[in-house]
Amino acid sequence: MLDLKIEQLNVSKNFGGWTEMYSHPSASCGGEMKFSVFLPPQAESGAVPVLYWLSGLTCNHENFITKAGAQQYAAESGIMLVAPDTSPRGAGVEGEDEAYDLGSGAGFYINASEEKWATNYRMEDYIMQELPEIIRSNFPVLEERESIFGHSMGGHGALTLALKNPGHFRSVSAFSPICAPSQCQWGEKIFANYLGENREVWKKHDANELIQSSTLEIPLLIDQGGDDPFLEKELNFELFRKTCEKRNQKLTARLQSGYDHSYYFITTFMEDHIQHHSKALLA
Repeated sequence: MLDLKIEQLNVSKNFGGWTEMYSHPSASCGGEMKFSVFLPPQAESGAVPVLYWLSGLTCNHENFITKAGAQQYAAESGIMLVAPDTSPRGAGVEGEDEAYDLGSGAGFYINASEEKWATNYRMEDYIMQELPEIIRSNFPVLEERESIFGHSMGGHGALTLALKNPGHFRSVSAFSPICAPSQCQWGEKIFANYLGENREVWKKHDANELIQSSTLEIPLLIDQGGDDPFLEKELNFELFRKTCEKRNQKLTARLQSGYDHSYYFITTFMEDHIQHHSKALLA
């Protein structure tokens, strides 16, 4: 049975709403997890839709909520933002703090099946089951009005979780997502460690593979920086765009000239993404 109790760590008023940070015991990850939220002013008088953000490698629950500038647009639209951590912390798994791209800060939003990681690194269960139940139990949110977006590793998470759960989210978007993790070094390292060496298993967590048999019908938006240093080797933006084109999958894919992989890029186009989701969530 889930422990739905949460402990408030911080609260600040902005744009008429409240940015808050919490911790709670997690059944999925076997330890304490943290998340941040923004409650728009509309939440004081009624339930609001929820937009989940998944952050990238090395990030935690604070990066997005303090850097992305999303609260202003969420307040205007009356949407609650939820930003979880990117992995368990202090799980005691050997080597989990030795590299930026494996273990702490690198949960990849999948459930690990390899014995070493399987007890704690269950981020897919956490994002899709445990965290939404906690949000519904503690905040005034509308049932079945959820959307998801993310950046880099979190963009991978947003795309794959939406593709694996058609009908769950009303919209999805991503900044610089890892589109084909089974075909890049970041993904190969993560998948080999968390899932084992069977590449057929990897395909179940790869957006470029999933889209080929997808029944996804929700709006899909991707922004990619043209000067992103990871564009060619890790992100596979063009490969995913072409796969969507072949599948007649509706996709707005924008290559933004001169922009990199940073939060400067994210903040520039954040309003577009909030508007993308608000059209679906408030319809």
